[in-house]
Amino acid sequence: MDFKITKQFQNKLESILISQNYKVRFEKGNFKSGYCLIDKNKIAIINKYFTIEGKVNSLIEIINQINIEYKDCDNSQIKILKKIIKN
Repeated sequence: MDFKITKQFQNKLESILISQNYKVRFEKGNFKSGYCLIDKNKIAIINKYFTIEGKVNSLIEIINQINIEYKDCDNSQIKILKKIIKN
């Protein structure tokens, strides 16, 4: 993949989820990262003790599992999506 794993890139991935009406939370605990829907609220929960790389990979995995509404994304988010979405 042609992107650097940085906190800034993590923030951009979070903004994509937020554009899809997901709340992104970083929680402590001994659990596998992923996403869940709680009471019809879209919440993505990531293990706060993961490294930046682990958090970024988890966010990418979540983005690949949900239905993205491109109309709710800005141009920079769409560019990132084109790089990370699996066909």
